[in-house]
Amino acid sequence: MTSDSLKYIWQFALLCLLQVLIFNNLNLGGYINPFPYIYLIIILPISIGRIPLLFIGFFLGLMIDVFSNTGGIHAAATTLIAFYRPLYLKAQSPREGYELAALPHLKTFGFTWFIPYSAIIVVIHHFALFFLEVFRFQEFFHTLLKVILSSGLTLFLIILAEYLFVSNKRR
Repeated sequence: MTSDSLKYIWQFALLCLLQVLIFNNLNLGGYINPFPYIYLIIILPISIGRIPLLFIGFFLGLMIDVFSNTGGIHAAATTLIAFYRPLYLKAQSPREGYELAALPHLKTFGFTWFIPYSAIIVVIHHFALFFLEVFRFQEFFHTLLKVILSSGLTLFLIILAEYLFVSNKRR
């Protein structure tokens, strides 16, 4: 097993623990629930295959579901963003393509690339998650407000993690 694989396994375990033990217990005003565990899907290497990414996304969501007793909504939402991520990366790829070992970090690609990339993934995840949770469109605007506010806090936590834990060197 390579050191990169061990690093991602460690991040997987750490993000699951943080989500289950800390962030699942934060419910700010009934509208804001941060889900920074999806940071793992965001920062996986660009070169990762579609099938392994889907399995990682599903397994990550499943772990959150198991420990949160949420019946599969996290697995569905993380599998959705794992499916969408390669499509977005292909649509936004430079003309010459990405470097083979490129990692999608703020300090690697810059603020103007990383923020829309992360924001779209976070909003898709939260939209799927919250609408699967209520499973009706009667409270559409209430749920949409939860999506917007929770996405904002989750995106803030992801950017904070990028500044605190990602080194300045380009990869």
